[in-house]
Amino acid sequence: MSNLQQFHELEDIIDYHFKNKKLLKLALTHSSYANEHRMKRVENNERVEFLGDAVLELIISDYLFHTYKTQNEGKLTKLRSSLVCEYTLAMCAKDISLGKYLLLSKGEDMTGGRERDSILSDAFESVIGAIYLDRGFEQARIFVEKYLLQDVEDKTLFYDAKTILQEMAQKEAGRSVEYQLIDEKGPDHCKEFTVVVHFGERTLCTGTGKTKKAAEQMAAYESIKKLKAK
Repeated sequence: MSNLQQFHELEDIIDYHFKNKKLLKLALTHSSYANEHRMKRVENNERVEFLGDAVLELIISDYLFHTYKTQNEGKLTKLRSSLVCEYTLAMCAKDISLGKYLLLSKGEDMTGGRERDSILSDAFESVIGAIYLDRGFEQARIFVEKYLLQDVEDKTLFYDAKTILQEMAQKEAGRSVEYQLIDEKGPDHCKEFTVVVHFGERTLCTGTGKTKKAAEQMAAYESIKKLKAK
């Protein structure tokens, strides 16, 4: 499948078709691909990601300000941080299969770049920046509301998962939260860690991640959902 066909496929997925197709290509061009193909330094998604980051922050700030009318500045800042953190944006990118359409170098592709949170989160912001350049702020806002501002409570829950789980444990006398590394695999440049949560005498959920911290966060998040379901 040609790049043009792939880009059109992505446009169908996100239900947004660019007037200027070059902007979409720019948003999907990772610096490794540009370097490999000896493209100009500005012909990758870093500049448009810079713009998208600013547009995203304004959209999120406006949304939180008008949605959480009784919350103070500190709470709003915390909510915003949880919505624009690397994991949340990468999760949104995965929801639209963004990694599949990225232009990466052969080396970056072979070492798992299409699933790397840092690359995906930057690409998601790049798409926001490209939409803003293509048709303005309102279209960028519609995209963000559709693909980021859904299930806000779940997204903010993940950001504070370890803290929330610890607070839940403290409410039960004698309970403690412990994280145990049970698996570690993959080469040094692409590790995957698996952690299990022990809640007092109970074993709860496992989580995987590219770092131990990320695996613990995921395990805590899954454990909270399990406990709340009961």
